[in-house]
Amino acid sequence: MSAKNRIAESIRRAERLPELLSPAGSPLALEAAIDGGADAVYLGGRAFNARINAKNFTDEELKRGIELAHSYGVKIYLAANTLVYDRELDGFLRSAEYAYKCGAEALIVADLGAASEVAKRIPIELHASTQCSCHSLLGAEALEKIGFSRVVCAREMSAENIKRVVDNSPLEVEVFVHGALCVCHSGQCLFSSLVGGRSGNRGECAQPCRLPFVGRGKGNEYPLSLKDLTLAEHIGELCNLGVASLKIEGRMKSPEYVREVTATWRKLLDERRNASKSEVRELEGVFSRDGFTDAYFVSKIGNGMLGVRSEAQKKATRELAPFNGIERKISVEASVSVRRDCPMTLTLTRNDTGESVCVTGDEPLIARTAPTDEQGVIRSISKLGDTPFVLTRVLVTLDEGLMVPVSALNSLRRRAVEELCASRRFTAEPIKDAEKSTPKNRRKARRTAVFYNPTEIPESAFDYFDLIYTPLEKYDGATNGVMLPPVVLDSESEEIRRMLARAVELGATDALVSNAGQIEISREAGLTVHGNIGLNVTNTQAAALYEGAGIEEIMLSPELTMPQMRDIGGATLAVVYGRIPLMVTEKCVGKEIGDCNKCESGRLMLTDRRGVSFPVLRAWKHRSLVFNSVPIYMADRTAELDRAGLSMRHFIFSTETRQEADGIIQAYKKRTPPKDATKIKRIK
Repeated sequence: MSAKNRIAESIRRAERLPELLSPAGSPLALEAAIDGGADAVYLGGRAFNARINAKNFTDEELKRGIELAHSYGVKIYLAANTLVYDRELDGFLRSAEYAYKCGAEALIVADLGAASEVAKRIPIELHASTQCSCHSLLGAEALEKIGFSRVVCAREMSAENIKRVVDNSPLEVEVFVHGALCVCHSGQCLFSSLVGGRSGNRGECAQPCRLPFVGRGKGNEYPLSLKDLTLAEHIGELCNLGVASLKIEGRMKSPEYVREVTATWRKLLDERRNASKSEVRELEGVFSRDGFTDAYFVSKIGNGMLGVRSEAQKKATRELAPFNGIERKISVEASVSVRRDCPMTLTLTRNDTGESVCVTGDEPLIARTAPTDEQGVIRSISKLGDTPFVLTRVLVTLDEGLMVPVSALNSLRRRAVEELCASRRFTAEPIKDAEKSTPKNRRKARRTAVFYNPTEIPESAFDYFDLIYTPLEKYDGATNGVMLPPVVLDSESEEIRRMLARAVELGATDALVSNAGQIEISREAGLTVHGNIGLNVTNTQAAALYEGAGIEEIMLSPELTMPQMRDIGGATLAVVYGRIPLMVTEKCVGKEIGDCNKCESGRLMLTDRRGVSFPVLRAWKHRSLVFNSVPIYMADRTAELDRAGLSMRHFIFSTETRQEADGIIQAYKKRTPPKDATKIKRIK
């Protein structure tokens, strides 16, 4: 059993509690988390964090915040969980180094290329953000190889699938237990980015999922807006699973929210019990969207998960008692020795951890008129004021006939408090020098394509494309490539293995994967592995990482501009045609907008308030894929692609008929301009 799994076992045996991890979007929210009883707090700097619109922390605020947290015995994790561009990597590494030298215990990272560079240089713990889209044991194992020590599981995972990772993973497991839920699998949402120009992968999400939509038919006006999550009624089960860290969402929330939610969870955890119905209602009063859901955890996915904020709920949140600063105190005991012909000493001992410090002062004076009495010593030593400490017991050893100036006692007390706080400060190990990884493979002239509907592949495609993928669950042997589903949970992995074996029997030679956990399972089947856009490659180091993991060629993120794509090395492809998948949802979107069967036929549309329609296709296991309303179109811009060196080009065919797909191929052969430039999207 690995050391990390021993942590899980000790939690199961009630030898320790899971860590309570709270959010802080500002210095005051950090104080609120500390006051509420958090064991650890995650927060972001002014760059590279997925809540870039929160107040966040300047460098100086981060340094002071870490010192404050450590004085209370609270750990700090820096959220550096956005995708990183090539020109930003040096700045990212400098930020990581600064946080490490200030004493942050861990970095929460989403970009695997950036994580691999941190792992080579900085001896700090790496936690894999939920943006890494880890939803399986295979995914956790892939992350461990990069250098991660903890994984934040996908929020869509059930208790059964979480258990499989905890029981078998080399990593600590962290689970979101309270707060907002994205309807799309984290790290796989491009809706805000490609439609609104604000990238969720870069911390700027505009939350289009919270807006009203309509379907062609009757349905819920808010089919993508999920209720907030709470697993407060499952604390016993979470402990029995051995989950190492319980994470509260909310870096965009107020200090009042952070304090109240943290305090409630602290009480429940300390008592190792589930919340009562009344306690859940109290949490709803702090913040909720028409109540809470635990549907993913208990595997009961349905329309009861949907919810929006009511005016009454907004009013209740506004009326929360204001948070005015930390009231929590750490009890300490003091031992003071004032002896003739000896330097004075003061020992302070924390009652929570047993840590002690001893400071020495000058020798006391011989009293001429009014000797110092025991109560005078106690009064001076007890003045702990705005420090984190409160004195619960004082032991005084005082010889008769001595006089100690109050200023000397006060100085002794201040030094002891400073040293007791400093005893928890961090001493950094040296930063290592290392060369940045670069891929060895190079681009070549090549065209690949995905056809979501194998029956709509025109004959011209087999001559035009070097490699054609079709969905694994629909594979019939007509093409040489299979595309794995965007999500494969552990409970589904054996079925995927059987499907891959069957595909190989039918003639498949290549696999397109969307998750690091799918690489090994594809290689085991004997397939050459290629990377899909779900891997979120936005820098050279990520391309090198995946190449080293056995990926032959990899698609670049469609969030990149052409110059950014140009500068990334390796055998990397650009998507030059097609509707980009904007979301993969665990629940069926069709059920919410009137007609579940249409998502299988490819005729389902999700229409926003402006009348813009987004096609919805059914993915494997009845998940949903929401596609962009318009396709990327670069047929008449091939000269620009050539100048940028983007010779490896990928096409996505989602809703196109065979005739339409053939027309696209002919247009790219002839470099034909679009019929209507308002109904396409360009690579910038």
